[in-house]
Amino acid sequence: MSDEQVPQNNPYYPPVSPAQIYPPPMSVKDWLVTLLLLGIPFVNLILLIIWAFGDNANINKKNFSKAYLIFMLIWMAITIIAVIGFFFLIAIAGRGAENF
Repeated sequence: MSDEQVPQNNPYYPPVSPAQIYPPPMSVKDWLVTLLLLGIPFVNLILLIIWAFGDNANINKKNFSKAYLIFMLIWMAITIIAVIGFFFLIAIAGRGAENF
């Protein structure tokens, strides 16, 4: 017998049902409450951090929170670059107006 095959009656590998492996899916009500809470400023950031790195959150909510935090960081970086570029353009336009 190879190492890859595990006998059916092996006491070291008890049978496991899929319900023990996979968490239950989130219901529509759970998603509606999640999205409602994410619409509240500052509360959304705190909840996303708790859900993403806490131990009690559903794996679906945990992965969603991590992805949402990454999206927020990317969006904040783009916004900061755009604001700096806007002020840079205003500074250039102001300097050009002095020459007239």
